[in-house]
Amino acid sequence: MTATITPSGTSDDNFAARPTDVNDVDHILAAYDDKGWADDIGRTVELNADAWFTWDYERSRPALSKLYEKAKTSQWNGTTDLDWSIDVDPEEIARGLMQFSMERFKMLQGLPGSPFKNFGEKEWMRVGVEMQRFQLSQFLHGEQGALMVAGYVTATTPWIDAKYYAATQTVDEARHVEVFAKYLDEKLGGAYPMNPNLGALITDTLTDSRWDLTYLGMQIMVEGLALAAFGAMFHTTTEPLLKQLLRYVMSDEARHVAFGVLTLREFYEGLSDAEMRERQEFTFDCAERLRNRFFMVDVWERMGVDPRAVLKVMQEHPAPQQADFQRLLFSKIVPNTKKLGLLDASDGWLRKRFEHLGVIEFEDWVDTSEEYANLDAFEADAKTTN
Repeated sequence: MTATITPSGTSDDNFAARPTDVNDVDHILAAYDDKGWADDIGRTVELNADAWFTWDYERSRPALSKLYEKAKTSQWNGTTDLDWSIDVDPEEIARGLMQFSMERFKMLQGLPGSPFKNFGEKEWMRVGVEMQRFQLSQFLHGEQGALMVAGYVTATTPWIDAKYYAATQTVDEARHVEVFAKYLDEKLGGAYPMNPNLGALITDTLTDSRWDLTYLGMQIMVEGLALAAFGAMFHTTTEPLLKQLLRYVMSDEARHVAFGVLTLREFYEGLSDAEMRERQEFTFDCAERLRNRFFMVDVWERMGVDPRAVLKVMQEHPAPQQADFQRLLFSKIVPNTKKLGLLDASDGWLRKRFEHLGVIEFEDWVDTSEEYANLDAFEADAKTTN
């Protein structure tokens, strides 16, 4: 027996028309009008979905059952499986990990009116350290958002196989929050507040009354970009503790994104064109916010540099390598949305928007539901030691 589920809930406020020019500086900076994400203690988010009891305990979704079994045998311990005795030099990390970004901004230093005109080596080193802290801080906050969403999904998803898997993801996300918080506190001197773009995205994901929007916002968008960002950082850093931490987290994240693809693909096959269009608009809104997070307005404010001036000079003098890196961050999101049928529904509405963002080139890359088993670093390490 298989339950029949119909979409419910509305979210007109979430899908307000976006401006034509997503690169408008005023539009990008508008997110920072909300100062609540820098509160010392926390922030409340209202939940609007109903919890779903199911009496159908039949294991009717083999792909989700396989994912659940994989999760049970791939649990690692953040306390004992990482070597926290390793000394970490934030400046050394900055030299290696942020070398490209630093060179990108240094190239802008000699331009007329450059906001970096008075920077010396001391200031550039601080920029590198702050960028590293900012990026890892957003990973931390995103993982806490994922922790809340995973727990939420166990209640809102209608299928027992999905409830089982979501329970394992909740444990994964708690572990990720634990290790990122510990690394930032003990090795880098503390975290940045949550970026308003990330905060608004997770808020919309949690507050929408439709369970599939919660999946889409977190499992496909936030986790998909995180998986690509973790991979980029893993391949550029030489710091051994961070490298192992990222390697294990990536293994978990691949399962999480695959969970979203496997679940939503089945559900979206039964949606109307109008319902698919709403999901497309939500997807693009998420993509824009995720991209804007990487402008790192928070870092420039902390450095005493006008973020508006930085954005302006970056737009007037774009670097091809920087654009390539930002596009690569969407290398997981685009093929996954294609597999869900979101790219070409509504006469290709989302495809056109991804073309405008310059990320459509990734549409035929392998989707995460097909590659997650190959990314299980913990299982590989266990086989090596046995």
